[in-house]
This record gives sequence, structure tokens and C-alpha cells, in this order.
Amino acid sequence: MRNLLAVILALCLSLCMSSSAWAAGRTPQPEIEPARAGTQCVEPADVMRRQHMNFLKHQRDDTVRGGVRGAKHSLKDCIDCHASATSRSVAQAPGNFCVSCHSYAAVKIDCFECHTSKARAVAQGGQK
Repeated sequence: MRNLLAVILALCLSLCMSSSAWAAGRTPQPEIEPARAGTQCVEPADVMRRQHMNFLKHQRDDTVRGGVRGAKHSLKDCIDCHASATSRSVAQAPGNFCVSCHSYAAVKIDCFECHTSKARAVAQGGQK
């Protein structure tokens, strides 16, 4: 009888533990630092999650082939807004904006082989 009670108790505990794991989600989500306060992204968040690579590729082509700089989907503007407050980078540390999602999705970031991942400084010496 004691063995049966122990088995039932163990089953109940395992069910409770597994249901809490399901409630929290089986896969840990990336932890992303929020963008600079008081700013609105150039596109809605769900659009940016799915399309940012296309926006950046299109902007790259416009810049390289047409000399168009500072347009709506500028990589520099993205970095200035999303750079970490501590590292001022989007790709230096595991929790930085670009790295956290790209690591989660197992996607290599190649933008920063040529481009800086650091935010531009404001003229007064502060951060932008």
C-alpha cells in the first residue's frame, strides 16, 4: 500500500512539474534589451521580426548601387536605437539585440564583418 501511495505521489509531482514547464514554454525565448525609450520603430515589431533582413538587403543595394544613404531602413539608425546601454553594441555580448535573436534562431550575423556594431556618440559626448 505504501509503495502504491509513493507511486501516485511521484506521478502527481511529475505532472505538476511538467505542467509548469509547459506553462513557461518548452523553449527559452531570447532576452532582448528594449530599444531606446521614446522611439517608434520604422515598422511594426512583427513586420521587423520577419522582414528585417529583406529591408537591410534592399537598403544595402540602394546604398551600394545608387548612393542612397540615411533612408528609412538604415543599419546605422537600427544600431543607434537598439544598441545596449552598457556595451553600446548590438553584437558584442550574448544579450545584445542582434546576437540574442540570431543565436536563438541559429543564424550567422555577417553585417558586422564590415560594419560597426556600435552606436554613434552624440555630439555632447553622451549616447545616442
